Amino acid sequence: MAATDKRLTRLAALVDPARTAVVTNEMQRGIIGTDVLLPVLADEVAAQGTIPAAARVCDAARAAGVRVVHATVEQRPDGAGTAENCVIFALGAKKRRELGHGSQDIGSEGARLVPELGQDPRDIVVPRMHGMTPMTSTSLDQILRNLGITTVVVMGVSVNLGIFGLCLSALDRGYQVVLVRDAVAGVPKAYADMVIDNSLSLITTQTTSEELCGIWAAPTEA
Repeated sequence: MAATDKRLTRLAALVDPARTAVVTNEMQRGIIGTDVLLPVLADEVAAQGTIPAAARVCDAARAAGVRVVHATVEQRPDGAGTAENCVIFALGAKKRRELGHGSQDIGSEGARLVPELGQDPRDIVVPRMHGMTPMTSTSLDQILRNLGITTVVVMGVSVNLGIFGLCLSALDRGYQVVLVRDAVAGVPKAYADMVIDNSLSLITTQTTSEELCGIWAAPTEA
């Protein structure tokens, strides 16, 4: 068997729908849509086609019976409970003081998922009010375990911080981690590519949206 065939066979086993979940990170209108805190990230997402790639994976996952989970970040309109213990959090707090609101206030348009991902009632949304990564002191890990998940397919933003943290957290909790390369983004692109090639490649199995969708669409043996 050719090396490519062996890799695809292994990947197909790894993303078995019975024990796999797609986890999107911060794919929200106030982060990669409009009225965003970091326009440069939203611009990069648009340039790379990250959202259409992620949308294709979500559609294929649902069709194959793979659970889709969205990890989001939300804040109270008054900012209570949100720390300012790093530069990016301080930038968000500054914008809130200047404008009187944040980009992802609870119940706001910015807190909602980008529309391309769809509004499927089977999806699970796990919001957080604090921290940089979606597994720290949230119910994400417990929800995945209760679903019998052993593999997480990671998509979203950003490779710089949130995606890197999600991959490490999932790895440390014993999950297999699959990274959909064209469905993640970071800034600048050259740096994000270096992170994927030199760090995330050591802790994740990498694939593309086309390859993954093809695996889930393939007929299974009886």
